[in-house]
Amino acid sequence: MTVTHAREVAMKNRVVPTNSEVRLSDDEFIVSKTDRRGIITYVNRTFMKISGYSEPELLGVQHNIIRHPDMPRGAFKLLWETLDQGKEFFAYVKNLCKDGSYYWVMANVTPDLNSEGEVVGYYSVRRKPSHAAIQAITPLYKEMLDIERAAGPKEGPQRAIAHLQGFCESQRCSYEELIWSLDNA
Repeated sequence: MTVTHAREVAMKNRVVPTNSEVRLSDDEFIVSKTDRRGIITYVNRTFMKISGYSEPELLGVQHNIIRHPDMPRGAFKLLWETLDQGKEFFAYVKNLCKDGSYYWVMANVTPDLNSEGEVVGYYSVRRKPSHAAIQAITPLYKEMLDIERAAGPKEGPQRAIAHLQGFCESQRCSYEELIWSLDNA
């Protein structure tokens, strides 16, 4: 285990989720960059302020340090599948602060390309989501989590994605259309 990984595991294991919410203001944007493996290489001050972590605590660790246990793994599997296709990804994400509180964001993750067009990392900008969007996505994420728990860690995320895709089909929309419809509700 590397020193960075050990530090990351220790930090994640100390965080106990609470029901305290931190909210972004309408004009705040959280920005971060990672390498291809999801290791944080840049964070803006808003990220540090909202998450409660300092720059040294964030740089060099996996971005999932802020992953809230209420978030289905399938959502992140879908994110990586989309990014691997060279596409940008949009999602509502519940994140975990260093003190156990949480915050919701509307996230946009985009591949960062070098001059040869090769992916060298990822760039993410997050903003305040609408209350209506969070109210709509929360039960869907809970259903996905329940599916993941029942199916186990190996098959759970893919089954959760299938559930999400089935939900979108029942709504006669694509995943992207669902996200944008919730954002504009």
